[in-house]
Amino acid sequence: MTNSADHSWTHAGHGLPDSEPSLNTTAIATGLQLPAGFAAIAEDAELGPAITTNLARVEKQLREAIANSDPLADATSRHLVEAGGKRIRPLLTLLCAHLGDASRAAVVQAAVVVELTHLATLYHDDVMDSAPFRRGAPTAHEVWGNSVAVLTGDLIFARASILVSELGSRALGIQARTFERLCLGQLHETVGPRPDEDPVEHYLSVIADKTGSLVAASGQLGAIFAGADPAYEDLLVEYGEKVGVAFQLADDVIDVTGVKVKSGKSPGTDLREGVPTLPVLLLRKAAANGDHSAVDLLQLIDGDLSSDSALAAAVEGLREHPVTAESWVVARAWADEAIAALKPLPEGVVKTSLSNFALAVVDRAS
Repeated sequence: MTNSADHSWTHAGHGLPDSEPSLNTTAIATGLQLPAGFAAIAEDAELGPAITTNLARVEKQLREAIANSDPLADATSRHLVEAGGKRIRPLLTLLCAHLGDASRAAVVQAAVVVELTHLATLYHDDVMDSAPFRRGAPTAHEVWGNSVAVLTGDLIFARASILVSELGSRALGIQARTFERLCLGQLHETVGPRPDEDPVEHYLSVIADKTGSLVAASGQLGAIFAGADPAYEDLLVEYGEKVGVAFQLADDVIDVTGVKVKSGKSPGTDLREGVPTLPVLLLRKAAANGDHSAVDLLQLIDGDLSSDSALAAAVEGLREHPVTAESWVVARAWADEAIAALKPLPEGVVKTSLSNFALAVVDRAS
């Protein structure tokens, strides 16, 4: 029998490569910038430093969690982490933890878990969508191919599973159910609505699973591991579900409003790739109801959008059509419902920040 100690590699690939520099939490904290909607945190003399410090700990542990002694696995796993990101989900975990005792070590570990899970889904989503860029950088499948990208997503989710198992059976259950919904959302998006299913309702269900579920789990885990009042959990789940849907609906509209967003995604990308979004779904409904302008615009959208001029014409036509304004109304309604769910929370910076974030989600540049 071979003794594992005789091998030169680390068990299961864990451990930092020899060339890995040490990570300084203070240095990370100095470079952090909170996303839009969270200004109240930065302005609070007590909460601001606490959140920033814990976000830096999350970033440090995140990089340690994806580090791998295997050079290829290490490079592919680092790809999206080093491309940046707003870290919205771990931020929500840390923020909701301030409804209880946010100093508990498990809070930071829970925040790392939700971000690792999010990163894992991005690797898979980019393969499914054949997306060329993510966060302004080439996607993993463009660099290493589809198989390596999918396996990297699996590897990162495995790391998240190891960490969440250390948090206990309840956290593991939340993680498992969330990942089930993430997979079902992707599956339902891929196969499309049933013949007897309303396409808009189908789409809202898809994004509730793909986006809302993990945002909801983020706040819930923060409250659980901070020992917050259990009565807060359900309302944080409701808030997370609704704000997650609002975020995706706002992204849909931004895709056709003519603004190039920081992710590197140009206007009309979803149109060109045939990705169903709320404005187009509402346009199809309008056409089916006899709107001649919608019928004409759909002919353009469903046509050849490979040229920049054709895509620009489709973007402009959809931007000017009433369905785009209608989509904003729907997105803002979801944000308003998210804020309403927070009503039972005690007044303070946590509640204000959650409310402001929901507003910021639907008030991004458009």
